[in-house]
Amino acid sequence: MSAITSPLKPDAKKIVATALQGALVDLLDLSLLTKQAHWNVVGHNFRSLHLQLDEIVAAAREHADAVAERAVALGINPDGRSSTLAKTTELAQLETGYINDGKIVAAMTDILGFIVGRMRERVLDTDEPDPVTQDLLIEITQDLEKHHWMMEAQR
Repeated sequence: MSAITSPLKPDAKKIVATALQGALVDLLDLSLLTKQAHWNVVGHNFRSLHLQLDEIVAAAREHADAVAERAVALGINPDGRSSTLAKTTELAQLETGYINDGKIVAAMTDILGFIVGRMRERVLDTDEPDPVTQDLLIEITQDLEKHHWMMEAQR
């Protein structure tokens, strides 16, 4: 079996691995929570919110793939298994059943805001050990901030 070697020094690799794994968990759980909201939203703004939630799902999935592929390129094994997500996610979970559109907007605004805060910490953490990973995290954070703004504007 061959292994992917890392261009990073071991201490830098550890910092970057922590940042990328955390981002992966956040993004994968975001995609799952947002899809759950997409399926269960009800209310006057159903149609527009239903479509907006799918945009967030697509973005989260795309970013999760980029994060996982960056990890592998650095010789880091990403772990996106459902058991890992269940054990390590720190995202607030949605209630079950149908959820009023106003509650979805509030919950998604909070979840996106929480992830943006964590992504900004990861941007700072990766400044020195790997500016390339930092660039990826900046791009993801920028996109998540856009989605947060668009969700928050509906409150």
